[in-house]
Amino acid sequence: MERKLVSLSPSISASEMETNSTFSDHHSNRNCTAEDFKREFYPIVYLVIFIWGALGNGFSIYVFLQPYRKSTSVNIFMLNLATSDLLFTATLPFRVDYYLRGSNWIFGDLSCRIMSYSMYVNMYSSIYFLTVLSVVRFLATVHPFRLLHATSVRNAWIVCGIIWIFIMASSTTLLNNGSELKGNVTLCLELNRNKAPKLKTMNYIALVVGFLLPFCTLSICYMLIIRALLKAEVPELGLRLSHRKALTTIIIALVIFLLCFLPYHILRTLHLLQWKADICRDSLHKAVAITLALAAANSCFNPLLYYFAGENFKDRLKSALRKDHPQEPKRSFPFCVWLKNETRGTLQESLLLQNKRVNQDKGKHDI
Repeated sequence: MERKLVSLSPSISASEMETNSTFSDHHSNRNCTAEDFKREFYPIVYLVIFIWGALGNGFSIYVFLQPYRKSTSVNIFMLNLATSDLLFTATLPFRVDYYLRGSNWIFGDLSCRIMSYSMYVNMYSSIYFLTVLSVVRFLATVHPFRLLHATSVRNAWIVCGIIWIFIMASSTTLLNNGSELKGNVTLCLELNRNKAPKLKTMNYIALVVGFLLPFCTLSICYMLIIRALLKAEVPELGLRLSHRKALTTIIIALVIFLLCFLPYHILRTLHLLQWKADICRDSLHKAVAITLALAAANSCFNPLLYYFAGENFKDRLKSALRKDHPQEPKRSFPFCVWLKNETRGTLQESLLLQNKRVNQDKGKHDI
């Protein structure tokens, strides 16, 4: 299975890590079923992630780009997160084809290099965008006026640019891992066993910088927002809405971290620590494959964040739907039209007659 490690520091490289025959000969351990498992598991899972992720994030981007009264820093971060997810899901059909062909790559060396690169640019950009989103929500709730400049739209675009440059630059070493001809098949998403010792060091740095640091930041924001909610007395409606959106953002981000990113980083580290050449740990290899699929599935869960915690997302969505489906004029049957006109005419005659009687009575009183 794909087996490369990720790094998140400018001097660190990263690659996908899945159990694969690159570390052990296909025929050295016939009891290993991990190869067969990945050929059955990955195509189905990646295809589901592709359909769900492409539709959810593509439509979310469309909604975010709809003209609206004002833009916010929260929507800027969410727009960049959705863009990262959409770019990643565009690479999944190539992975599906690779595993359906029995780990045989037919799309050339350059596209093979992009596969691993896109996987981890998406993973770690998602981690950082989710973390920054939670921090901005926390600051806007606890210190709404003191740190207003820090949550401006301009600063949001600057932070997004820094995140993109940092993640993309620190992952460029992944582009060095291309396709490899082995027998009558071309392997991709694989790693040479000679690089295994170096991967352990890179894994520790990626684990700390790419996951533990953002996860701790997210957890601290969660505890502080809970503390702020407990201290606050009955707040005004606007403040109560702000607290609820901040709490919703952080909770959804924590769920994505715990479900998608935490299992993968634990299993990846455990796999590297226990790895030995020509030894098959079938259960561990399959577990790593499942957690990698969960990590890829983060692009499917992020649209839930946009809907439940996005700034004016529901209003933008309603506006987009009304724009795409303008209301048609109501149609009436001829009899209904006639009855309506007759009723209107009778009502007008009654009003005229009533006014006439009032004027007559007034004339009598005047006499």
